Amino acid sequence: MFKKKSTLIVALLLPLQIVLIQLLKHSPSFVEKWYSLGLYPWIGKISRNLWGWVPFSVGDVFYTLITVVVIRWIYKNFKSFRHESVRLVFEATAHLSVVYFMFHLLWGFNYYREPLHKSLNLGNDYTTQELIDITNRIVKKSNELHNSLGFADSVKIDLPYSQKEMFVLTENSFTNLQKTFPSLSLEPRSIKKSLWSLGLTYMGYSGYLNPFSGEAQVNGLIKSYKYPVVACHEQAHQLGYAKENEANFIATLAAIHNDNDYIKYTGYIFALRYCVNELSYRDEDKYIETLKDIHPGILASYKEMRDFWNRYDNPLEELSKSWYNLFLKANNQPKGIKTYSYMVALMVHYFDNKTL
Repeated sequence: MFKKKSTLIVALLLPLQIVLIQLLKHSPSFVEKWYSLGLYPWIGKISRNLWGWVPFSVGDVFYTLITVVVIRWIYKNFKSFRHESVRLVFEATAHLSVVYFMFHLLWGFNYYREPLHKSLNLGNDYTTQELIDITNRIVKKSNELHNSLGFADSVKIDLPYSQKEMFVLTENSFTNLQKTFPSLSLEPRSIKKSLWSLGLTYMGYSGYLNPFSGEAQVNGLIKSYKYPVVACHEQAHQLGYAKENEANFIATLAAIHNDNDYIKYTGYIFALRYCVNELSYRDEDKYIETLKDIHPGILASYKEMRDFWNRYDNPLEELSKSWYNLFLKANNQPKGIKTYSYMVALMVHYFDNKTL
């Protein structure tokens, strides 16, 4: 029935892998020590050295070729499925087993590492009053930066740099950040504009990390104020922080540690959006009051991004987001995409007793 016994063996290894992954969820300290701080940093450096110098996204090309191969395989075997369904199912499962193994080996085990608040010795909960306090502080700092850049309160700020220039400018974000957190050192770099930015936009994504090539991809269509933070977010994934809320927090720290005030500004208003969103859930009256204190130019940037995504709203985005939400929940993120509160908790405790 099977041309190769190896196909059957590899296919049967998939459920074994799934069981082992479920067991790893209960051993975050083991994953942290042996994979995230042990094996993965070497894998990440090798991947970034291999593909970082290539001027285009190797990962995007890889995904395109895989898509072509899958479509070709379905077309080639469609007619014979009725008579050889068992063989074809095991063949497809074998390929899935290999992909599943490589995904986890090259990056995916990072989903099961220690929570970031433990490794950075931060708290992971906060009161509504603490939320209000940090929101007010970030509002003040964001407004100050908006003015210091030479813009009127009502003017929306567009960064005066090309996308390539913004990639270069974000380099010192992690250089500066590693002085405080040595584990956040990122060398070499491998950050690129996605070749399929339009497709990412229709699916509702600002960027992604390719776990197979180690490249950080940024959607080239997003607005300039969001570009540096997304670049830092995807580079946080490169460092092995797989969870979205943790990557968002690291992206915030990276941006606000940048030497360039425009990049700092993008970091603060990114953090501010998370704070006011969380405030809207906890205290609606205070949320409405706080919005009045934020410069209209900052709110205009938020509106610009909302309008941008609304223009590309389509059923594919909902399907894609639903699938990704399930993917996150299956990979140790029980709240899925909506994980604002943990991101805010990290900010509350990090900025406690610090001058913004």
